[in-house]
Amino acid sequence: MWEIARDSQVLDVNSSYAYVLWGRDFSGTSIVALDHDRVVGFVTGYRRPDRQDTLFVWQVAVDADQRGKGVAGRMLDGVLDRLATAGVVRLETTISPDNEASQALFTALARRRGVPISTEELFRPEHFPDSHEAEDLYTVGHRHGG
Repeated sequence: MWEIARDSQVLDVNSSYAYVLWGRDFSGTSIVALDHDRVVGFVTGYRRPDRQDTLFVWQVAVDADQRGKGVAGRMLDGVLDRLATAGVVRLETTISPDNEASQALFTALARRRGVPISTEELFRPEHFPDSHEAEDLYTVGHRHGG
C-alpha cells in the first residue's frame, strides 16, 4: 500500500509503518485489490467514532497499470456493501478542490448507489502547518440528520 501511495505522486504518503498498522487495525473498514496476489489498489477508511453509520474514506489509490479499469469504484462498492450489514449508510471523504479525478470517482459512486452527494468546505490551507491544499468534505448518501 505504501508503494502505491508513494508512486501515485498525488497522495499524502504516510510512513510504511502506518500502512501496515492500518491493515491490521482497520481491515474491516478498508479493502485491497489484488491482481495475481499483487496488491494493485487500496481504500483505507474507518467508521467515525461519533457517527458509526458513517464510513470516512482516508485514501484511495490504484497502481498506474490498473487505472481506468474501474478498480477504485469496485473497491468502494465492496467496502460499502460489506459495511451495510453493520449499519453504515453514508460515506465521507475529503478532496482538494483541484482533484477532478477523485471528485469524479465519488460522484460516480453516488450515482451508482442512487444517493445524493454534497460538498462543503472543511479545512482551509491555513489549518495546515505544511502548505497543504484546502480539503472539502464530500458526503455520499443522505447527510447526518437529514
